[in-house]
Amino acid sequence: MKLSPRGLSIRTHNLCFLGFGNVNRTLVQLLEDRAAELRDRYGIAFRITGIASRRLGWIAHANGMDVATALALGTNREGQGLRRAQSVLDAPAAFAAAIRDVRTWLVAARADCLFEATSLNVENGQPAVDHIRAGLEHGAHAITANKGPIVHAYRELRDLAAKQGKRFLFESTVMDGVPIFSFFDQLPAIHLQGFHGILNSTSNVILGQMEQGLSFDEALRKAQTLGVAETDATHDIQGWDAAVKTAALITVLMDTPIRLDEMAIDGIRDLTPQAVRTAKRDGWRFKLVCRAKRLGSEVQASVQPEKVLSTEPMAKINGTSSYVFFETDVFPGLAITEENPGLYATAYGMLADFIRAVRS
Repeated sequence: MKLSPRGLSIRTHNLCFLGFGNVNRTLVQLLEDRAAELRDRYGIAFRITGIASRRLGWIAHANGMDVATALALGTNREGQGLRRAQSVLDAPAAFAAAIRDVRTWLVAARADCLFEATSLNVENGQPAVDHIRAGLEHGAHAITANKGPIVHAYRELRDLAAKQGKRFLFESTVMDGVPIFSFFDQLPAIHLQGFHGILNSTSNVILGQMEQGLSFDEALRKAQTLGVAETDATHDIQGWDAAVKTAALITVLMDTPIRLDEMAIDGIRDLTPQAVRTAKRDGWRFKLVCRAKRLGSEVQASVQPEKVLSTEPMAKINGTSSYVFFETDVFPGLAITEENPGLYATAYGMLADFIRAVRS
């Protein structure tokens, strides 16, 4: 048995990455950057045994692939698919042509931990819900950056993880890697009464650009050029991304499941540059504000554009920064601000979840 410098026994974990876009690729690089610290300080070693995406298909290599190989897979161009993946790996054991679904892939890769980072499905959280369920039933920890499963299946997946003796963690779903969910784990027997904040960076960037004189479409194009907005930014503009994050916070931290159709949701598309600039001139700033308030046994929630007094902390949130202000029965106000995060922040949230999962 190998021991770390701190006398910890070192265990090697098989890691599988489902969805291999920017978030999971950045996570692989971060794992490599922190490999010595993980081993020496926490007794954690790892090998990458599975990578899957719509473009690559299901790649499993139970003996592990090195980080350079994994990242090379992530840079393949559209259409090259599994044939290119096989040539990069140059190992027949890695090319599992018979794999056609997530469960077979998890078995072939001998997964100990699943990192799920596929695209958000606002309507039902699929297929991410099924992916995570499969990972937990396989006997792996499940870590996700996808907000959909939290809103649509949190209690089911939480209870399944407990039954399996595994962890279902999702710190990167709201405010990137800021430890919002684990923060409240450190506040036992506290009751969250409500919160408000700014949780969507794309809308915040667009509104800031409109204040400077750009039209809505010009501001959107600039946000896309900066890499802040997706090519299809509909979820951000219409308020759905912020709404799903709000629902996730309510579902987990306020222990009250809420459907998106129970929320008042309005995006920023109908705001005119004149209205935005006039508000700023008069000492206000338009922000897409998320709100939740406990009313008896229910929670009332909304995501809507609001005029915020320029002297208020929320009005000073610029660019890709985020902000949330919590109201509890013990602390009247707890505020968390995240300043202009990058992809490493989201990846870090998943890394921190991984450490929590395997050390619990």
